[in-house]
Amino acid sequence: MDLGLKGRKAIVTGATRGIGRRIVEQLADEGVDIALCARKAEEVKETVAALEARGVKAIGEVVDVKDGPSYTAWIRQSAEALGGLDIFVPNVSAGGGMDGEQNWWNNFEVDVLGTVRGCEAATPFLEKSDAPAIVVIATTGAVETFMGPMAYNALKGGLVVYTKQLSQFVAPKGIRVNAVSPGPIYFAGGAWEMIEKHMPQVYEGTLAQCPMGRMGTPEEIARTVAFLASPAASLITGVNLVADGGFTKRVQL
Repeated sequence: MDLGLKGRKAIVTGATRGIGRRIVEQLADEGVDIALCARKAEEVKETVAALEARGVKAIGEVVDVKDGPSYTAWIRQSAEALGGLDIFVPNVSAGGGMDGEQNWWNNFEVDVLGTVRGCEAATPFLEKSDAPAIVVIATTGAVETFMGPMAYNALKGGLVVYTKQLSQFVAPKGIRVNAVSPGPIYFAGGAWEMIEKHMPQVYEGTLAQCPMGRMGTPEEIARTVAFLASPAASLITGVNLVADGGFTKRVQL
């Protein structure tokens, strides 16, 4: 199936490692021009070069999403540099943890405000697209109790609600808004590799809850995002698509 992505323009945050990196690679393989950001200059430079080698236009910059004015200015400048905007993927996250109040501030500023500010800055450009889409990256920790009471789970849950509300608000403008909630995703250098090494009981206990006998991969999430971002998903909006290999046990009606 042709997803209809060739020639589209996308902005993806937190796109040099893990899921974000696979998302921009998948989009590039579909012929999408990309603007990306991350915190480390050398990683941004390397990722841009890797995407350009796939034959698309790629631009990148070091951006701190906590700095609202600089972050939103980067989105506007990137959309202009790309010659338009069809897809926005606010992927950047402060990650999980139960280290106290600072975690709540970090997740609020990065995950929540990083998404909200980004969507607001991107909307005027998305309105001009003939197939605009926003794909928010959430987590299964937002839809089912997981580990302990942490900011990451609770505030990602807030983003799922925001996704639904935003989808209704911008639908008359033709903009689709969906979320993807990954289950446990394993990759080199990622959180689950760290947990496997340092908290093996937690890792094994989580793996035992995966009915497919394995955790997911960044590539599987990237393909899910690419579909939702594409014109092939033209009737889908306001959905939180759980991609977890059956890890969560709730019935989703």
